Amino acid sequence: MRTLTLLASLMCMALSVSAAKADRRVAFVVGNGSYKNVAQLPNPPIDAKAMAATLRNVGFEVIEGSNLSRDQMTEKLLDFGRKAQGSDVAVFYYAGHGIAVGGSNYLLPVDADIKSEMDVKLGAAINIDLTLEQTMGDAKVKLVFLDACRDNPFAAKIKSNSATRSVNVQSGLAEMKSGEGTLIAFATGPGQTALDGQEGNNSPFTRALIDNITKPGIEIQQAMTSVRAQVNEETHKGQLPWGHTNLIGAVYLNQGPTTQVANAAPTAAGIAPAATGSNSDGVELEYWRSVKESNKPEELNAYLSTYPNGQFKALALARLAAIKSGPSTTTRNLNAGVDPATFTDDSSQLTEDQIGLDKGQRRDVQRRLTGLGFDTKVTGAFSEDTRTVLKRWQAARGYPSTGYLNKLQHKALLSEIVATTPTASDESAKPARRASAPAQSAPAQHRSGGGDPGAAFVGGVVGGMMGGMFRR
Repeated sequence: MRTLTLLASLMCMALSVSAAKADRRVAFVVGNGSYKNVAQLPNPPIDAKAMAATLRNVGFEVIEGSNLSRDQMTEKLLDFGRKAQGSDVAVFYYAGHGIAVGGSNYLLPVDADIKSEMDVKLGAAINIDLTLEQTMGDAKVKLVFLDACRDNPFAAKIKSNSATRSVNVQSGLAEMKSGEGTLIAFATGPGQTALDGQEGNNSPFTRALIDNITKPGIEIQQAMTSVRAQVNEETHKGQLPWGHTNLIGAVYLNQGPTTQVANAAPTAAGIAPAATGSNSDGVELEYWRSVKESNKPEELNAYLSTYPNGQFKALALARLAAIKSGPSTTTRNLNAGVDPATFTDDSSQLTEDQIGLDKGQRRDVQRRLTGLGFDTKVTGAFSEDTRTVLKRWQAARGYPSTGYLNKLQHKALLSEIVATTPTASDESAKPARRASAPAQSAPAQHRSGGGDPGAAFVGGVVGGMMGGMFRR
């Protein structure tokens, strides 16, 4: 009986692997913020970079750009349109200024200088409906994410220069309907405006997309429900994403092994990690990246089930052991005297905002992480790189690994002894406060090697040495 079950599982996996190999995914990802004629937006380029990395991690070929002029956007769209023809999944993501005129939506290149409705309709802006039809029309699944529902910066000019003065110029974007096989998601409701977020970070909408749409085994419409809930909570009910969907099947951007066996027939957007073969090495790596910092044993066991002899088997087993037994002896020594709730209380952008860190305090956090061997640039802004480093530090200490701090985790970080040396890029930095702690971390080891950060769980975590040894 066990043999039959094993054979059935292998057959299902083989079918899923065939589907994954045939799955062709293309994405257009652009963030415009450095506008020449209206107020600039600091975060869209950061949003686009983070979204591009997220989509690449689940197998997308990404046509990416930031701060594009009208001609540059046209060039990127032509490239996207060619590559998206006949694709299994096409994603269109845009962050930046967008406007609604006469019930139609338009995206704004950074060189847009709009003085009238005629300027909009004759090409100074990019018509979204026409763009989507021309570039994604024959893709099997079309996913559209528009983080562009900010105030119309040209509204007053368009109205004052309109011949009839009755032109309909909205705040935010107008409602759009999706065709067959399409999901359209806006950062907020029609006619409403969305938040750009704290400077140097992702917007609430993009952050929620990154957190949810590529979770293993999560169907896209289920993920969007989580996106709406996260944005609504983070903005204290000040912003609620809105969307329209006409999908005709289940769509997974990161199809986990459990879903693969249950749905052995190919799905339009499922991606399955291959079990063997040199061509599958990259897929296995991306799958490992999606679970390596998980605190859920079932996700790590899913990786081991799919790759029983995988290249990260030892790390997965070590991670499972760490979860089962709790923090290692060394880690427990580092965390002696730390409030037990630090190991269970979750953290998010909201909890980090509640700390009220100013730029100097953020620089202090970055210096401390570097002093502990978790190298990051000292800029005073928590970039994607800093978020990754925070996750590694949290994982090494046994805290929930989210990349965001809460008050307890911040207090615990301040209590650790760090070795800091001002660098040329941070000459004004003052030495970090050296509070007493039960056990000293070893001095930071700065190396150029790029081992996997998940290895910090092998043999116990040794403060700064482990962070330096296994940083990317």
